[in-house]
Amino acid sequence: MMAYRHVQKFLIGAKCFESKRNGVVRLRLRLFHSSGETQEEVLPIEWYEKVFPKITELTCQLKHVDMIDGRLMNVNDGSVIVDEDIQNKMHTLKSLVRFFVGSPSVQQKVSENVKGLLVDGKCRNPGASFSKSSEREPMVVDSLSKVSNFLNVSAQQKKVVRFTICQQVTQHRIWRGALEEILNDLRSEMDLLNYNCLGKGDNMGYQIVSSCLKFLSDMDTLSDHDSTSWMRLAPPKHVGSPPNCGGWEDVLEMFHDLIQCLKSEKWSVHHVGKLEAMKEGLSQIKDVSIDKSLGYKEVRHQESLVQKKLSNTLGHSSRCLFTLLLYYLYGHVRDVEVDIRGGIYGDGENAFLLSMGRILTSDEEEMVWSGMKQLDRALRLFKFVWEIAGMKGVLEVQGHLWCVGAKDRTLTFRGTLFFVHGISL
Repeated sequence: MMAYRHVQKFLIGAKCFESKRNGVVRLRLRLFHSSGETQEEVLPIEWYEKVFPKITELTCQLKHVDMIDGRLMNVNDGSVIVDEDIQNKMHTLKSLVRFFVGSPSVQQKVSENVKGLLVDGKCRNPGASFSKSSEREPMVVDSLSKVSNFLNVSAQQKKVVRFTICQQVTQHRIWRGALEEILNDLRSEMDLLNYNCLGKGDNMGYQIVSSCLKFLSDMDTLSDHDSTSWMRLAPPKHVGSPPNCGGWEDVLEMFHDLIQCLKSEKWSVHHVGKLEAMKEGLSQIKDVSIDKSLGYKEVRHQESLVQKKLSNTLGHSSRCLFTLLLYYLYGHVRDVEVDIRGGIYGDGENAFLLSMGRILTSDEEEMVWSGMKQLDRALRLFKFVWEIAGMKGVLEVQGHLWCVGAKDRTLTFRGTLFFVHGISL
């Protein structure tokens, strides 16, 4: 809301400024570019002249700061920033820049930069200029449904996408690995905050994380992935000893308690989101027990049962399924955020190009590389789903990075071309 008021102030200021000169001015604006029918902006050149100094000021104040994995971070040292004022400034900056990218001067520069890329003497994408306000909307990608809808994947193709992906991402090593990644990331941040020393409730949260990780570590021992034998013999059972077993229901209960411990903490919002996503999967396999006295073949049967239940129950819109896909593709679980969503351009037959953008607060190497990596993850995800769905034609991807005062240039990362655009009047 604070960021909304900041942007609104500049828009009202621009309207008053122009009204004194030319009478009534038509301003059709959509703050934060929310979903729905898009109306194009009609802005006078004086508005851009008025707003540009503020964009420059905010860029300097937020230098080296970026939104990564749903939280503000200093790109240079990787530290997490928990500051509502800085967060509001970041939202304000990106909202203003989205309008600015639509200005005539920036549009012309983007068009010239893109046309400057020649492939066999021809421009591959002369139209990807983000000229429509709908193309400059932000997007948080958090489900297969959102990706498929963006790519215009048909209902039948969505079934193919879900079935194919489920067969891969519900494997035991992916399921367990994603859980461990999320919990280890949470424990690392707890360690940085000395979380387990803050109080009784905080200590409980830390203990739950440790208990969950121990449970998964014990499972790894049970699976014995490095075993060269076809079947591992079950450990001998001693008379009078209690059964050495547990179940996924135990982990589900621990996740529930952990979420309750963390949900009121501002620093843990993105962690809670991931825990809730995995809790969805845990609720589907809660009746699967884990008996440590079983041999190798029986353990494999339990793992197969987990995969079958997850594959049958996690739908196309499931956040748990999407979380597993992220771990499968990248080996970690990070939010996929796009500042400028762009679109798909092409001739409608055989060749298509997906262009997306990101807004930076510095033109320095660390910041640019961080922006490229974040954008590359999004682009590769969309390309992956396009190919799995068997969409007609070849989809190429392209990234665009905007920053005040940046030197216009092109860079290549993982075979993908990225344009760096300087923002100026």
